[in-house]
Amino acid sequence: MELNIPKPNRLYEAVIILHPDVAETDQKAIFKKYQDTITSFKGEITNIDTWGKRRLANPINKITMGTYFHIMFDAQAECIAELERTLKINDKVLRYNHMKLDERKSLAKHLEDYRTVIVLSNKKLEEAEAARQKRQARRR
Repeated sequence: MELNIPKPNRLYEAVIILHPDVAETDQKAIFKKYQDTITSFKGEITNIDTWGKRRLANPINKITMGTYFHIMFDAQAECIAELERTLKINDKVLRYNHMKLDERKSLAKHLEDYRTVIVLSNKKLEEAEAARQKRQARRR
């Protein structure tokens, strides 16, 4: 006997790293399929951010750069398995990571925390770049 209890939607975030040579039309196609999968599991994407091309911490198949995307969405738990299955078979996807968000905090609070971390990260990157340029100027 199976109970017909509706399954709750949970909050998730994902970071997806695509091959740096993937065209913008291919990126849109990947995320269109991603969105269709989420909506088929009664979910909805609330935020997509593009971090752009960044250096990978560790090379993947001799590839040192990747195009990063950050996505926040809500969906049923079974959705993650299907998303990962489709991302795994796509050659243009280098890496992906799905994380369940704490449901005690609102999605707005998660977005606020995320944006704060991104601002701090960008500031550190700018400081590191300025220091690198300063070192190079001294060498000349």
